[in-house]
Amino acid sequence: MWWVYAFFSALFAALTAVFAKVGISNINTNLATGIRTIVIMVMIWMIILSTGETKGISTLSRQNIFFLVISGIATGLSWLFYFKALQLGNVSHVALIDKLSVVLVIILSVLFLGETVNLKTVLGAGLIVAGALVLVWK
Repeated sequence: MWWVYAFFSALFAALTAVFAKVGISNINTNLATGIRTIVIMVMIWMIILSTGETKGISTLSRQNIFFLVISGIATGLSWLFYFKALQLGNVSHVALIDKLSVVLVIILSVLFLGETVNLKTVLGAGLIVAGALVLVWK
């Protein structure tokens, strides 16, 4: 079932890139990121409040809070750089380079989470890197 969620994540990420490219024309990308962030925050809190999921707040540990905060900071920085890249480049190129995050996730998950990789994972990551190199190679 995880792959269904992952597919929808990819679908909405693709829509995000295309919609954002149109939405950031002729405006400051930091302002655009701020507007997008407010929309996301309101939407998520409406879901949390409507489903009664606020009960979990009392069970958060310091570790949960710390890592969620630094994850949020990383997300914010990712969005700021992504929007600037979208403003300056082709959305198809920016999106592919952004997917180098998959390769970085594989490396970081091995180093910090002790996950293992197999040949298919290494080959897939290699193809992502090759695709990114093809785009940036002049």
